Amino acid sequence: MVLQVFGHKSPDTDSTGSPIIWAWYLNEIQGIPAQANLLGEPNNEALFMLEHWQLEKPKIISEIAPAAPVIIVDTNNPAELPDAINQADIRAVIDHHKLVGGLETKAPIDITIRPLACTATIMYDLMGADAAKMPRAVKGAMLSCILSDTLAFRSPTTTDHDRALAEALAKELSVNLSDYAGQMFAAKSDVSAFSDAELLRMDSKSFPVGDQTFRVSVLETTAPHVVLARKAALMEAMGRVAQEDNVDQVLLFVVDILAEEATLLVPNEAVKSVAEKSFDVCVDGDSVVLPGVMSRKKQIVPQLTL
Repeated sequence: MVLQVFGHKSPDTDSTGSPIIWAWYLNEIQGIPAQANLLGEPNNEALFMLEHWQLEKPKIISEIAPAAPVIIVDTNNPAELPDAINQADIRAVIDHHKLVGGLETKAPIDITIRPLACTATIMYDLMGADAAKMPRAVKGAMLSCILSDTLAFRSPTTTDHDRALAEALAKELSVNLSDYAGQMFAAKSDVSAFSDAELLRMDSKSFPVGDQTFRVSVLETTAPHVVLARKAALMEAMGRVAQEDNVDQVLLFVVDILAEEATLLVPNEAVKSVAEKSFDVCVDGDSVVLPGVMSRKKQIVPQLTL
C-alpha cells in the first residue's frame, strides 16, 4: 500500500511543504511508494509556496482507512489529526513540537522529535547526503518552510542550524532571503477572502489550560491593521466558534511580524483575566499589545494560566 504522509489540520507552510519533501524522499531515495496529503485547505502563504515553486497541491483528505500506513509530520497531537488516527498503521513521526501523548501504534516505530524551528530542517538532517539530490522545487519548499516557521529568523524558536540551512538553500537557489520572505508574508497577510470564523480557525490549535480548553489562534501578518480593522466582528465570532468547536474560549493573537509583537483580542472578562495572569499586563479595553511575543509554541501556550 502507498504510504500517506501528512501534517496537522489547518495546514500552514511547514505542514504543507514537509509532506511533499518526505514523500519525495521516500519515493525517490528509499524506493517506498508514498503520497503527500493535507488535512485541510492550505493557507495563503502555503498556496504561494506551491505556486512559486510549481509544486502540485497535495490531495486533501479528512479520513484515514483502518490499517492504512501513514507517516505523521509536524505534529504528534491526536487532536490535530483524523479521528481514527490510532486505527491507522503509523510508521513514523517527524516533529518539532513537545510530546503530547495519545498516539497508539501497531508496532515499534521511528520517532524523531527535535528542538528545531521547523520540521523541514529535521528532514534535511535525516536525509544526510541524499539531501543534495532534492530537485529545485523540493529545496524551495524546504526553504519556504524554514522561513515561515522562523518568521524569517525573527521567532525565538529559530536555531543557528535553521538559519544556516536556510541561508545555504537560498544561495544554492539564487534566492534573496529578504525579498522572498517578504513575498511569502505578503501572501499570508492577505486575508480578505476569509470569513471571521475561517480566520479564527486558520492557524489554530486547541490546548488544555487547567480545567478548561482554549483554541489558541495566531495570525502572523505584516499588515496587522487589516486584521484589527475587523476586531469587532472577530470578537463576536469567537463565542460561536468556541461553542461549535467545544472549547471554553478562543484566544486570537495577531502577530505583527515586522514590529515583533502580538495583539491579543479581549472579548470578555474571562479572556481579560487570562491575559492579565498569563502575561503580567493590565488590560484596559478590548485588546492588549504584548511586545516581543511571536511564538505560540514558546511564548504563548507555556504562559497560559487561569
